[in-house]
Amino acid sequence: MHRFYIPNMTCGGCAKSVTKALLSVDSQARIETDPSAREVRVDSALDESVFLAVLSEAGYPDKRVTRSDDRLIGV
Repeated sequence: MHRFYIPNMTCGGCAKSVTKALLSVDSQARIETDPSAREVRVDSALDESVFLAVLSEAGYPDKRVTRSDDRLIGV
């Protein structure tokens, strides 16, 4: 599972836009959004670089959340 921190995803409308962008590259992905935490979780076999690119193109640049210690790191 890929986890992303998206600072400008602040509402349900943003979450829908993010979900639509992610599904455009993997229609079978399982996506969970949490606008209050500004976090998106994507369950997909695709490499996270695919999702990083599509999020940036959609206007929702992100910062990855590391699995090891859950600190936010810049991309």
